[in-house]
Formats: sequence, C-alpha cells, structure tokens
Amino acid sequence: MKKAVITGVRQAALVETTDPTPREDWAVVKVHIAPMCTEYKAFLAGTPQEYLGHEAAGEVVAVAQPGKVKVGDRVVAMPLAGCGRCYLCLSGEYIHCQDAPDFAALHGSLEGTATYAQYLLKQDWLLMPIPDDLTYEQGSLACCALGPSFGAFQRLALSALDTVLITGLGPVGLGAVANALFRGSRVIAVESQSWRARRALDMGAEIVLDPASPDIKGEILERTGGRGVHCALDCSGTVPAQRLCLEATRRRGQVAFVGECSDELNLQVSPDLLRKGLTIHGSWHYNLNHYAGIVEVIRRSPLMSMLVSHTLPLSEVQDALTLSASPEHAKILLQPWA
Repeated sequence: MKKAVITGVRQAALVETTDPTPREDWAVVKVHIAPMCTEYKAFLAGTPQEYLGHEAAGEVVAVAQPGKVKVGDRVVAMPLAGCGRCYLCLSGEYIHCQDAPDFAALHGSLEGTATYAQYLLKQDWLLMPIPDDLTYEQGSLACCALGPSFGAFQRLALSALDTVLITGLGPVGLGAVANALFRGSRVIAVESQSWRARRALDMGAEIVLDPASPDIKGEILERTGGRGVHCALDCSGTVPAQRLCLEATRRRGQVAFVGECSDELNLQVSPDLLRKGLTIHGSWHYNLNHYAGIVEVIRRSPLMSMLVSHTLPLSEVQDALTLSASPEHAKILLQPWA
C-alpha cells in the first residue's frame, strides 16, 4: 500500500509499505478519507515521521474473527486505542485508558497505525458505523472536526440559553462554532487570522474579536452585560487565550480546554477559581456513547460544508501539508485512492 511520510523540513513523500493484516479484534480498514490535523507541525519542524494521521473514514475489508464489524461496513475510525476492558473504556471514555495495547508488540511493527495511508488497523469496537445517508466525507467529520468541541460542550451542558466564548478558529475552533450554533448558543469568538475570522462570521458567529485588541476582555464584558460569558472553550492551545477564557467567563461559569498546550498557565486558585466559582474541564475527545449525537449534528446542521475547505489526493501530500501549515483553510481531507 501507499502511505505518506515526512522526510525533512517542509518535505513529504509517498512510499510503498506492506499491507496490514487483521488479528484478533483488529480489523483492516480501507481508508477513503483521511482528515488532516496537527501533522503540519512535524512538517514545519522537519521531524521525520513514518506514521502520519489519526483520523479516518473508510470500509472494513478484512477481519480475523466475528466481532463488532464485518467486511463491507462503512466506518469512522476513532483515534488512538484502548484496552476495551477497564471502566474508562466500558463507559465510553476510552481515550483516557491507562492500559492501551502496545501496537508494535501485538502486530510486529507500527504499520497500520497511520491514516495518511491506504489501509489501517483498528480495534473493531473503535469503528463507528457511518449511516447510509452520510458520505465518507461527512462521516470523517465525526473525528477532530467536530469531536473535541462536541465532547467539551457535552461536559459544559451548553444550551440555547448560553453565550459561549471560543478562542482559536482553526479547524477545531470552526467545528466548535458549528457545534455551538447547532445547540442554539450565542457565539463570541477570538481569532487573529482574517480568513478564519471571516469563515466564522459567515457561519453565524455574532462577532470575532482580534486577540491583539488592548481591551478584549472589556469588549466581551460589554457584550454580556458586564458579567462575562456563561462558558468558554479554548481551541488555540495558547496561554493568553486560556487566560482570557478564565477572565471573561462569569461567576459560576465553566471553562473547557481542548487545544493542546505544554506551556505553563499561571492559575491563581483564589481569584480565578474560588471567588468566581469557576469549573474547569480538560476535554480531549467525546464519549463513544454520544456518537449518535454527533451524527445528528452532521446530518442536520447546514454548516457542515463550511467545515471542509479543501479535498486533495494523498499523492499531493506535499501541497496538502504546505496548505495545512497556512492559516487559510478549514478542514482538509485527503483521498488515499485518488
């Protein structure tokens, strides 16, 4: 099969590798759509990567034993893996599993983990069915395009009564706009890049503020009667945005972080938490029991087409990663067989 790799600074290529084979409850999926995510970071840094991607929609083409899926099933492959036995996996929170299997030890190599490839291996219980009325492209949105913010908004119990602040309008942030508007919420967003800001406004965000504004907190308070937003979601993974979420959320409000960040956030327990009564959530993915809900968003929201800006063949992965490293795109979808 063909797969994409990163070979150097801003350099990617297609290479041939062995096809994966099914084993135990691991099924082989022919990848029809591979959404792009954070892989551009390694592309910019020049960090060699042989196994790219963690999102996919495709067709089951081989199984080792009867199980949760059969050959011919159209599925969304959830990211990562889990043991399938612990209380987290059994409750749908597999993404936090502490006993995930050692893929290389089980299969002899890491081939089959990548989604920028024509085939992948995935545990059958992490292959979610794509309804007949949805395309592979639509099904692929059930991963990182909508998933992180959907899971966070479930935790926040976001509703039509709420005003939500969304910081960072990359593909995940634009997905958050779509999820919030589907729930009827009022959206205030923050983004510095004009292309993304325009996209969010076209989707229906009330306003997109520039993070460089000298009194951005004041602007948010002015729009919320001086009290602040009910909920805030950071999709940027930057400390200034995280700090804004804490400061611009009203007392007894809630804040969720979905943007990856390794930098240190200065959190003061008394003024930030105790005196405001804030609740903070770390949210990575969504509970698998809520998959039917995310399917309804995909099926019923008129904004889904605006979440995808480009669809490219895997053979053009060099151009795709270059585009992904720029700010002028929403979700980019790769077609491994085009």
